[in-house]
Amino acid sequence: MRLWPSALTCRAAARLIARFGLPNIGMKSKYGRKAAAAKKTSGGLFETVKTIIYAVLIALGVRTVAYEPFNIPSGSMVPTLLVGDYLFVSKFSYGYSRYSIPFGLPLFHGRLPVPGLSHKPQRGDVVVFKVPTDNSTDFIKRVVGLPGDAIQMKNGDLVINGHAVPLRRDDACRNPESGVPLAEQQGYIESLPRGPGEAPVNHCIIEWDSRNGPLDSTPVYDVPPDHYFMMGDNRENSEDSRIAFSSNPAASASCFQPNRPDALCYVPAANFVGKAEIIFFSTNGEARWWQIWNWPWAIRYDRLFRLIR
Repeated sequence: MRLWPSALTCRAAARLIARFGLPNIGMKSKYGRKAAAAKKTSGGLFETVKTIIYAVLIALGVRTVAYEPFNIPSGSMVPTLLVGDYLFVSKFSYGYSRYSIPFGLPLFHGRLPVPGLSHKPQRGDVVVFKVPTDNSTDFIKRVVGLPGDAIQMKNGDLVINGHAVPLRRDDACRNPESGVPLAEQQGYIESLPRGPGEAPVNHCIIEWDSRNGPLDSTPVYDVPPDHYFMMGDNRENSEDSRIAFSSNPAASASCFQPNRPDALCYVPAANFVGKAEIIFFSTNGEARWWQIWNWPWAIRYDRLFRLIR
């Protein structure tokens, strides 16, 4: 019969090993390896979690102080921006406001400029902003009116401070994604004036062929101090400053009353999120996210990395 050592015998053997330096041939090395493995696994998990946290913080930092990605869901800026465009917006171009911070936390008022990087918004800039009707929804439009400007539409022509903005007919500006058949569109190159000594901003706009719609002739809008007048490039299909960012033109009635800086036609400078800079990706929407085999044909390759003007 073979005898197995008792617990007492095991303890006695352990004392002999410790006293005389005999080689450890059993349980200590086995459990030591398990403990080391468990410690290594715990350390690896901690490092992974720490890396994820660092990545999230870096991403939030970049989105807050440098560039934030947006995508275009509607056609109000056609042909400059199409539905399915993905773009980067620079947060530092106009300095920082509460809307540069995630969740729009009211940590400060006004804008904090960045020396050497920030400047005042200019006519022709394409800007993402919080619409003044709720101060939370992101809109993207073009700046056409600066503080103190008098803005008016006359038979489809944009008039700034009594001067009609030059237009040049260009059918290449028409686009089938504008929401109107090509045959009913009129494409133009509009030349928005900039500051003294600066070249105008030339960009495409789309008008309907009638040029006598409800937004083609308006009273004069007097832009209040520290506010801006915004319009879409798809002039007949844009909810913008002309109608107080509403589908109802009557919503702009208060915009023609004197001393009304709270009128919703005008966007406060503090509501600007940033300047649209570059399209980094674009898809025509014909491939769903899970249809990987259709992705190559859904990408608009000619729009990748296109600067926004």
